[in-house]
Amino acid sequence: MTSAGPRPTSRDVARAAGVSQATVSLVLRDKWHGRVSPATVESVRAAARELGYRPNLAARSLRLGRTRTALLVVPALTNEFFARVHTGAARVAAEHDLGVVLYPSPEGVGPARDPFESARATLDGVIASSMAAHALSALREGGLPLVMLDSSPDDPAAAATVNPDLADGMRQTVAHLLGLGHRRIAHLTAGIDSWTFAGRARALDAALAATPHGGPDGGPPPTLVRTAAAELSVTGGLRAAARLLGSRPRPTALVCDDDLLAAGACKAARRLGLRVPEDVSVTGFDDLALATAVEPELTTVRLPAEEIGAAGMHALLAVLDGRQAPTPVLPVQLVPRGSSGPCAAS
Repeated sequence: MTSAGPRPTSRDVARAAGVSQATVSLVLRDKWHGRVSPATVESVRAAARELGYRPNLAARSLRLGRTRTALLVVPALTNEFFARVHTGAARVAAEHDLGVVLYPSPEGVGPARDPFESARATLDGVIASSMAAHALSALREGGLPLVMLDSSPDDPAAAATVNPDLADGMRQTVAHLLGLGHRRIAHLTAGIDSWTFAGRARALDAALAATPHGGPDGGPPPTLVRTAAAELSVTGGLRAAARLLGSRPRPTALVCDDDLLAAGACKAARRLGLRVPEDVSVTGFDDLALATAVEPELTTVRLPAEEIGAAGMHALLAVLDGRQAPTPVLPVQLVPRGSSGPCAAS
């Protein structure tokens, strides 16, 4: 490493390695394959390391007409799921010299204001998680490419979508509960107008309807006895679950749209003198850290949040490079724990 002084340039690297600046550019942009010998590549890289050379990303961005910055819009910063989405997106962005600005929508899943005077002047593209595309109109007025995560795959406003397999998550949940003998099932939904929660409700209905004669044991068909919407919080889940568990016939299992709601449902059961899972089973969705912090630990559907964020960033990079963006549906996994058990009710 050289001593402190003027910042080394690509010309300095070329002089030290005994090659042209064009060769240095090919090597440091990883465009050398088939054009520069491996020995020369190593010589250039060694010279760059010795000089402490770092490419001028600002100048390169100016040449390319890019800001090398993406905006990640989420409904809230307090939800662990979105923190993990950011982790995955930021990891891929760092691998491609791209910066990520994390922006929580002031209105939750609703309209997100442009956090800059002009998003187009500041950003290359937008990734939005669990929001409606129409809620991002203020950010899209400049024609920025938009990648949607955990959102409708049929929305024409999105250049690409990346989704977890919500339908399979509900199918796994229903199969698990039916295998435990449950037939009276209630749904504790998140009272939020978004594709992801509407999709969970549709998937639960479809999974129950697709179960002939109640399942492998040939018992009576399963019934969705009741549905209740709740604010997405432990307290919201507690209040809504208390209504469900106080009704007749009482459900033997509660399928919750989120682990926060499921934790509230477990509290409601205890306050009503019911045991989990002996008197009522409870399942969640997301597999947040909370799922193993409560007792009994929650049976829940694990969503690959980091992988969703990473796939979203890969999709945006593809759009920016003019390539066909992938639109994957990522697998999910039911994680059985102590909050679900055999049905004891007649």
